[in-house]
Amino acid sequence: MKEGEVVVISGASAGVGRATARVFARHGAKVGLLARGIDGLNAAKKEVEQLGGKALVLQADVAQPDQVENAAQQVEKLLGPIDIWINNAMVSVFSPFKDMTPQEFKRVTEVTYLGQVYGTMAALKRMLTRDRGMIVQVGSALADRSIPLQSAYCGAKHGVRGFTDSIRSELYHDGSNIHICMVQLPALNTPQFEWERSRLKHKTQPVPPIFQPEVAADAIFYAAHHKKREMYVGGPTVKAMWANKFFAGLIDRYLGKIGYKAQQTDELENADRPDNLYNPLQGDFGAHGRFDKRAHKYSIETWFSKHAKAVGAASVLAGAAVIWLAVNAKRRNA
Repeated sequence: MKEGEVVVISGASAGVGRATARVFARHGAKVGLLARGIDGLNAAKKEVEQLGGKALVLQADVAQPDQVENAAQQVEKLLGPIDIWINNAMVSVFSPFKDMTPQEFKRVTEVTYLGQVYGTMAALKRMLTRDRGMIVQVGSALADRSIPLQSAYCGAKHGVRGFTDSIRSELYHDGSNIHICMVQLPALNTPQFEWERSRLKHKTQPVPPIFQPEVAADAIFYAAHHKKREMYVGGPTVKAMWANKFFAGLIDRYLGKIGYKAQQTDELENADRPDNLYNPLQGDFGAHGRFDKRAHKYSIETWFSKHAKAVGAASVLAGAAVIWLAVNAKRRNA
């Protein structure tokens, strides 16, 4: 990475976005923090500056393209040309599809899917004139394998993948030096389970195994500085991708049996608790949720993804060594 690079992170007030802002701050980046919740944004700004970076608060709703465009203008005016744009903002609703309203489905789609579209538009508008830049789409294992009770969110993440693949092909056609990568994340210990709208009887949870948001942030930072097409974080994400390629029908039935219970704890939900579907909640939620004791701090699969070339070369050498030993053993026994 270059010193003082300019980065925009949507959904930066909490969860994965908050953890990602911290990683870039440690490397001295200038970070545009884009989200709706002003309390979380101000807390994130303080953290970024304490860690050695520079921060700009951008209070905006990514479902509003004019607000996203205005945020991009502010970043370039006050921080400089944007080097990296990370589309991370999301909302979801835990509910059977039959109980969802059209307004709820539309809102999830506008934030989680169109928010990434509008962010990409704003980033490309500036990057294309300079013929450089990196866009990171924060995806999910659910972009490969949908689960029950989150139909709008799963549909949005599938949409992001389709949209991203199309734009990538166009960039190749134009001979552009701009790169776009999608990072597929596993279940994470973030505050989203405290603020997402839910119609379920019990409190929601990420489907185990659960990872800390720093695992995701580390992968996003790596993807932003290496020209990878796609990056899978955590073993469950890799398993979901491959399993769905070969056993999609079987998994449909399996998730129909266990998918409801796997997304709920034994604790009853408070039906009157507020949610952030349309408006941000007050307060600073930080990066972590309430599952610290159950969350993994490391992902072996991410390590392998980072070191794929070295692992491949080592495998070839190991294979050659085995063949050489076998041949020489055969000669000695001849």
